[in-house]
Amino acid sequence: MGEETVSSPESQAPPDAQTGGSKRAKALIILLTVIIAGGWFGVRWFISSKCNIETDNAFIEARIIPVSSRVSGTVAQVLVTDNQFVKRGELLFEIDQRDYQVVRAKAAAEVGMAENETGGEQMKVEGARAALQSAKARFDQTVLDLNRAEKLFSRDVLPKEQLDRLTTARLVGEAQLKEAEDALKRVQAEAGLTAQSGSRAKILQRKAQLDEAELHLSYTRVYAPRDGYITRKSVEAGVNIQAGQPLMALVPLQEAWITANYKERQITYMKPGQKVEFSVDAYPGKTFSGSVDSIMAGTGAAFSLLPPENATGNYVKVVQRVPVKITIDQNSDPERLLRVGMSVIPVVRTGRTGSDVLKELNPVR
Repeated sequence: MGEETVSSPESQAPPDAQTGGSKRAKALIILLTVIIAGGWFGVRWFISSKCNIETDNAFIEARIIPVSSRVSGTVAQVLVTDNQFVKRGELLFEIDQRDYQVVRAKAAAEVGMAENETGGEQMKVEGARAALQSAKARFDQTVLDLNRAEKLFSRDVLPKEQLDRLTTARLVGEAQLKEAEDALKRVQAEAGLTAQSGSRAKILQRKAQLDEAELHLSYTRVYAPRDGYITRKSVEAGVNIQAGQPLMALVPLQEAWITANYKERQITYMKPGQKVEFSVDAYPGKTFSGSVDSIMAGTGAAFSLLPPENATGNYVKVVQRVPVKITIDQNSDPERLLRVGMSVIPVVRTGRTGSDVLKELNPVR
């Protein structure tokens, strides 16, 4: 009898079953690889989000300086256009000066007239002062004569009648001296002189009016208060303007900053001086730099026109946002590409490491 051959189960398995098992093993390996890679990238993203604080609620801001004239008049010429860059002290526009030149000339003439009037009044003062000295000398002489007469009368050398005349003369001299003193004071008051400083009030008043006229004349030329870009220009030559009327705006873009509204949980480790990198929607792919300047003293809602009243019974907790001021590194924007109101995405580098983040997650620390 011949030997009977016995086959193993694997050799008896159909080829389709072996192929299906191999595919399942490969799929399981791929799934595990994807899970491990996804977990790794997820952990890295989580740690990065805790170390680098990001928000899309941020905008570029800058001071907007309204430019107006301090005097009224007709605009003679405008030397700038919209969006033009100007330097500090550069002439922006000029008002017709003829009216103000007339006022200045009139004030200068009044100063000359006041000086002439004061010169004549000064002569009156000198005359009154001389009259006072003469009256004082006469009074002193009457006093001496009266003293001699009283001595002679006591020796029965001088008659009583002559003594009475000398007594009356002393009284008259005293009255004349008092009258001369009052006359000097009156002339000094009319001349505008003070006893302490001797300043001429009328001349000072006219000179003050002249200074005011020259000051108003200087206001007819309006200069740029600082470096910046001209915007919202609404003035042209020949237009009659009023004092204080807004005519254009000056935006110093070199002093722009970012106001980023971070959630209150994001500012835990945020401090002034930390480095910031940000991108702008208008220039994709370009990165700018800056640093944290300061954190606002309250949330945006606290300084709103109608702040929330949390004492009511229908309170619902809302995550608040805290404005953070970020200064812009001027070297990162040499072409002045950034404009006021642009949306930015700033990322604050807090300087924390992955170990610092993982320590916070340790429940038994």
